[in-house]
Amino acid sequence: QVQLEESGGGSVQAGGSLRLACTFSGSAFRTLDVAWFRQAPGKEREFVAGISVNDRHSYDVVSVKGRFAISRDNPKNTVWLQLDSLQPEDTAVYYCAATQFGGIWASSNYRDQSKYRFWGQGTQVTVSS
Repeated sequence: QVQLEESGGGSVQAGGSLRLACTFSGSAFRTLDVAWFRQAPGKEREFVAGISVNDRHSYDVVSVKGRFAISRDNPKNTVWLQLDSLQPEDTAVYYCAATQFGGIWASSNYRDQSKYRFWGQGTQVTVSS
């Protein structure tokens, strides 16, 4: 059974940075495609960034605008999301999700939250102006 846990959230001022971590238990990490989603108050949960089993990266271009970076550390069973130049509109609960796309890394897959089998509880990111 795969379990994952997010950490690294907090409160920062606009322009600040945070580094979120999604840490996995179990031995299946290397076979998992992983993504970060976020949900702001009163809004639907949305895709932020994803990373495939073979290290392909994808981002929501509009919301991220080159400010975030996703990476994975297989020996540590961890996926990182570096958040730079944070703005108040980035305030949200950030969720880590994982699944196995069987080698098909396509936007129709990785952007669709219904296709993810495993989810964390989320970590709060609050950005003040």
